[in-house]
Amino acid sequence: MRFSEDRLATLKCSDHVERCVHIWEPKQPRAVILALHGGMAHAGDYVTPALYFRDKGIATVSYDMVGHDRKKRVDIPGFDSFLDDGELFLRWVKRNYTGLPIFVMGHSMGALIATYLGLQRFPRDRDIKGFIISSPYYVNAIKVPQVLVSLSTILASLFPKMKVPLESLTNVLTHDPMITARHFADEKDHVRATEVTFRFANALQQAQAGLVGKLSAWRYPLFAVVAGNDKLADARATETMLKTINPELLEYHFYPDNYHENFNEINREEIFAKILRWLDTRLTLEQNAA
Repeated sequence: MRFSEDRLATLKCSDHVERCVHIWEPKQPRAVILALHGGMAHAGDYVTPALYFRDKGIATVSYDMVGHDRKKRVDIPGFDSFLDDGELFLRWVKRNYTGLPIFVMGHSMGALIATYLGLQRFPRDRDIKGFIISSPYYVNAIKVPQVLVSLSTILASLFPKMKVPLESLTNVLTHDPMITARHFADEKDHVRATEVTFRFANALQQAQAGLVGKLSAWRYPLFAVVAGNDKLADARATETMLKTINPELLEYHFYPDNYHENFNEINREEIFAKILRWLDTRLTLEQNAA
């Protein structure tokens, strides 16, 4: 399998399309990570953290989200499609890993989706023991002219599938040249998208706007890692939003030199080790409470 998965499965999504689930798992997992990939990416991108956590007895499962299943141009009906499918995926995880503690992981757009799921769709779910997010796409680092922001909803309505003019940022996602080469290969094979529609861009913009002022209501333990040299997500604005969360729930880490993809960066082993300590603490607390 292309991304060192142990096996593949399928998830029937809210649009009735069967999408690929990528699975990395030890023989007897002690917990499972439900992972949500970033925009224009795919579930196979989780191979780096998934292999690390598999060796520590933790399974990782991720699916190719709507609009991203081997398409050059990403398009979605609306942001709620991500949330509807996220609910379906949680049910899939509970069926396939009955009784195991669940941790939700999200990177970039996946972190934005995970945040909405934690606030709106997974309130106080007893099987979910915490969330892990990387470079959440709360605020754009690339500033869009206000006139385009004002017109975005109209353009999405009139020309929903038209391509948004975007500069390629594939070279500034990670400092690891081998992973950058993998990204370019994925783009060549349309495993990784290179274009987005106005409808997709507007859906994310509306989701970002809708999150303002809402994080103070967060109720799950949260591990957050933010990249300081991020060309896609505004690191300082993200930090300001995260610091509105109850500090007893938040473990926050800032890496000033990292590009956007913390889980693919050259210092990822350090990040994974910190996540593992946090996970083990949550699992120990769960065992002591049982």
